[in-house]
Amino acid sequence: MTTVDPSPVALPAALAEPTAPVRRGWIALIFAANLGVWMAFFTPIQVLLPQQIERISPDGKEEMLAVVTGLGALAAVIVNPLAGALSDRTCLRLGGREFGRRHVWTAGGAVLGAVALVLLAQQRTVLGVTLGWVAAQVCFNAMLASLSAAIPDRVPVAQRGGVSGWVGIPQALGLVVGAVLVTAVVTGNAAGYLAIALAVLVLALPFALLTGDDPLPRAHRPALRLRTLLSSMWVSPRRHPDFAWAWLTRFLVQTGNALGTLYLLYFLTDGVRVPDPEGSLLVLILLYTLGMMLTAVVSGRLSDRSGRRKVFVIVSGLIMTVAAVLLGVAPTWPMAIVAALLLGTGYGVYLSVDAALITQVLPRATDRAKDLGVINIANSAPQVLGPALSAPLVVHLGGYPTLYAVTAAVTLLGSVLVVKIRSVP
Repeated sequence: MTTVDPSPVALPAALAEPTAPVRRGWIALIFAANLGVWMAFFTPIQVLLPQQIERISPDGKEEMLAVVTGLGALAAVIVNPLAGALSDRTCLRLGGREFGRRHVWTAGGAVLGAVALVLLAQQRTVLGVTLGWVAAQVCFNAMLASLSAAIPDRVPVAQRGGVSGWVGIPQALGLVVGAVLVTAVVTGNAAGYLAIALAVLVLALPFALLTGDDPLPRAHRPALRLRTLLSSMWVSPRRHPDFAWAWLTRFLVQTGNALGTLYLLYFLTDGVRVPDPEGSLLVLILLYTLGMMLTAVVSGRLSDRSGRRKVFVIVSGLIMTVAAVLLGVAPTWPMAIVAALLLGTGYGVYLSVDAALITQVLPRATDRAKDLGVINIANSAPQVLGPALSAPLVVHLGGYPTLYAVTAAVTLLGSVLVVKIRSVP
């Protein structure tokens, strides 16, 4: 369970464990904000960046895409926990009014990230694309750090599985909405980037402007020293073993996800050899999202009612493992359809329940955003490792069957290791 520092006085609202259930309006607004940020993350990775890189470097598209996405993910690994730690320490007063410690990061990340996407749209070299994508990752990861902290900040433990299900759905739905937006609504790569930039602003700013954000009293602000800030990035596995196991399991499952999805467009083109790879990719994304939406909220609520988390995580991992095996042994269009539906079903269960589980093993209430930023390294680091592993697996070590066999093994290991967590049933 989340612990707080002992204090002879009552904790301020910003640090206290929430007890009042959040309302549907709040859930709808954070759903929209997460939809915006995940559209900004995934639509470029799955659609816009591959198109842009293929035009710039058609003969080395796999390696160049791996470089661009890998460096962007490396930026995310660094920025997410750092922005979270700064958010934990934010005390903002303007015109005699105190502001909360989260929403300024959400709004600032959305605005600056939209600017970065506009600049990225104009790039005509691999270097320019890389710099633009790194800048976008910096901004959107600062935004994600503050949005992630909203769950333990505002949602009671007994409601977190269901709310996490709603917050998790945009990770898949964002790609669907983004893919439709950049392929069916607007035409052209540059117009696609501009459309995503506008969508981020429209979807994210209402949450920052219309919902509560408790200010942090200066007396409770942790010291803002560089050495202390950097050292706080390390969470001792010896002192907090459940947090360490939660991080490792998340890292392994997300590594499997990165391995299996990075080259999906190229897999359809070169492995399955479908006549319309982009249209086929959109079909798979829709099926994946359907599976995820069918399971995310339902499984989260079932987990809340039962009080159990780990069994749901294990089952979700088994489902995703089967999906990866099917892609590896039978790279056909019908099997890709089945695998996409299975993968979405398993990932929906995983995202909602594992997110709730993680909020229950955070070490300190004063460091929620930072600690969730450390957890988010387990989401971002696989985007660095994934390209580094995927490119040689596809190009030199057996192609797509090998890639999906490794995906299955890593995903299964990550889900099973959740049994090592002791404090959460």
